[in-house]
Amino acid sequence: MPIPDDVTGEEIDADVRQELLSLPKGLAEDVSRNLVMVARLIDEDPEGAYAYSRIALRLASRVAAVREAAGFAAYANQKYSEALAEFRAARRMTGNVDLWPVMADCERGLGRPEKALDMAGAPEVHKLDKAGQVEMRLVAAGARRDMGQLDAAIVTLQSPELASNSVQPWTARLRYAYADALLAAGREDEAREWFAKAVESDKDGSTDASDRLAELDGVEFVDALVEDEVEVEVATEAEAEAEDEIDAEDEIETEDDDEDDDDFDIVEAEQTKPVVEADDDDEAPRG
Repeated sequence: MPIPDDVTGEEIDADVRQELLSLPKGLAEDVSRNLVMVARLIDEDPEGAYAYSRIALRLASRVAAVREAAGFAAYANQKYSEALAEFRAARRMTGNVDLWPVMADCERGLGRPEKALDMAGAPEVHKLDKAGQVEMRLVAAGARRDMGQLDAAIVTLQSPELASNSVQPWTARLRYAYADALLAAGREDEAREWFAKAVESDKDGSTDASDRLAELDGVEFVDALVEDEVEVEVATEAEAEAEDEIDAEDEIETEDDDEDDDDFDIVEAEQTKPVVEADDDDEAPRG
């Protein structure tokens, strides 16, 4: 697949660049450029990101960063079995537990919430940093909801991180998940409160908490583009009707003109009818 000329490969993280030093220079550059494309497209064009990840994987399957990138690209395309295999491979290569929460979420995607819950209680969770532990809590709550255990999901999300007033990178998503679980349990007033808190902490718009809050308040949003299209359509129909009326009037006038022309032709024909003159042979007999 073509890669834009402005992508040099130098855009990747220093840690990934360090891993690629084990490859020949030209190959390392090709791999790094494909990895840059994966990162660039994974949110807006997951299928495109996946295609670039497969190229990188074909070029350097023994590089952990490549396996991890391939895993996230597959995950973004809901190819959970493939993503889980790539994450496991990356973990074997590095011994790192950072991928543990997303691996558990792949189990959810494969319809195995019980396995995800087992992973949430595994020793690996204690090795995660704070962000990883919060992510694991979100996955566990999701697994509870998959199993129809709404109350357990709500309890799972109740934590010091949720109660804290400080805003961290995970705060908006944690508050949003809690509000959504409360709403699913029919606790609308509490849900509204937590959606509002999610909005306060969601500075980069990573969730649709503001829309959910407005929905609870009965506010309806009208798509301006759709509204404009409707107005144009109505105006076009009105113009078409007006044109039809004009055409109908013109047709009536044309018919009237045709009738007048017919009358004129008859009169003209009568006026120009030739007069028969008597020949000399037709003179009266002499007496």
